[in-house]
Amino acid sequence: MSKLLVSPSPHIHASVSTKSLMRDVVLALLPAAIVSVVFYGIGELVVLGTSIASCLVLEYLITKYMLKKDCTVGDWSAVVTGLLLALNLPSSTPWWVVFIGAVVAIGVAKMTFGGLGQNVFNPALVGRVFLLVSFPTYMTDWKIPGGLFGADAVSGATPLGAIKEGLLGGAQLSDLTAQYNWSDMIFANIGGSAGEISALALLLGFGYLLLRKVVRPYITLSIWATVALVSLIFSLAAPEQFTGPVFNLLTGGMILGSCFMATDYVTSPMSIKGGIIFGIGIGFITMMIRYFGSYPEGMSFAILIMNATVPLLNNWFHQKKYGRA
Repeated sequence: MSKLLVSPSPHIHASVSTKSLMRDVVLALLPAAIVSVVFYGIGELVVLGTSIASCLVLEYLITKYMLKKDCTVGDWSAVVTGLLLALNLPSSTPWWVVFIGAVVAIGVAKMTFGGLGQNVFNPALVGRVFLLVSFPTYMTDWKIPGGLFGADAVSGATPLGAIKEGLLGGAQLSDLTAQYNWSDMIFANIGGSAGEISALALLLGFGYLLLRKVVRPYITLSIWATVALVSLIFSLAAPEQFTGPVFNLLTGGMILGSCFMATDYVTSPMSIKGGIIFGIGIGFITMMIRYFGSYPEGMSFAILIMNATVPLLNNWFHQKKYGRA
């Protein structure tokens, strides 16, 4: 008689796994990481190496010696956190500041909640915001890429920072935005964090995730649509005070946040309707912070705020049960 195998659900299995999904995210972020190293040089390589290595070591030590569980570094999630954290930092960030960010991202935002799949907030963004509040001098020391391997790179404000400072100083918006054109913002000629250096590299990586069906576009598209609509309304109402859609879509952490951080499986809604509302909230909060807040950028704060609403959105909106019409 053949043995009858009895096992709990799920009984239908797919070829994808946490490891394969995380590995795809790493591959998708490689173009942006490579471009950042080419333009920012050794300093950016140190930030990337320190962040990824710190996240891996910290997760290993916490799971093995504090939680007494099997090591989870093999699922690549710590690599993704380290890579995203590094891409959210200036290339001049000291290694010890990067390490502190990794401690907060892995030790506080991820492992305190029980590890991958149980954290409420995006770990990399928690680490980034903590560093921004704790070490504002280091976190706003932006370098403008001056050539291959960072040659002649100088300190300077990001486009969003330059616009906000200029407007507070009484300058005309048209004069401030004249120095930035869409081709510069798409490629790699503006200052900011490593993840802001090339919108094209990030979009290529996002396209790879879409082709691999790792992410679905509705969260990202709802963020972009909201940002475009809000900025269009404000720029039409007061063109000398508020920047327009193209500028807001291509500057700051808009592309990195909307494509790679808002779409995080763990901290985003499970339903399509919930995801769309999630994206609309991120886009709206981002623009309110950019236009009226003290910080020139609002993407990180917007994502973390909307992360807190995910349990409520999951409760309000349910996907159809498998096999139901």
